[in-house]
Amino acid sequence: MKCIVAGREPVTATEFVELALGIDLELFTGPAVESAMERAARLDVAHEVLAELRESDPEAAAYAESLLRTLPLKRQPSGRRRVVRRPVKGRVAGSAVAA
Repeated sequence: MKCIVAGREPVTATEFVELALGIDLELFTGPAVESAMERAARLDVAHEVLAELRESDPEAAAYAESLLRTLPLKRQPSGRRRVVRRPVKGRVAGSAVAA
């Protein structure tokens, strides 16, 4: 039997939760990479949505609030990243070797 929510068929459990509760998970958990300004703006919106949810659906609000305490799966390290360049096998720096 297929589960259909609001005329859409979710493929993953996450999609099912988003459709069933009407909560955008990324709004509360955040993307893997975002700037400080993007994070501040996203959290402002998330807190506004959370305030509205507390009035209309306390159970969904509790779930959304718990999402705010989670971290995305990957975070880009802050600061500069070190890039290591290694020579390609069979090439000498500054010239190409014919095959």
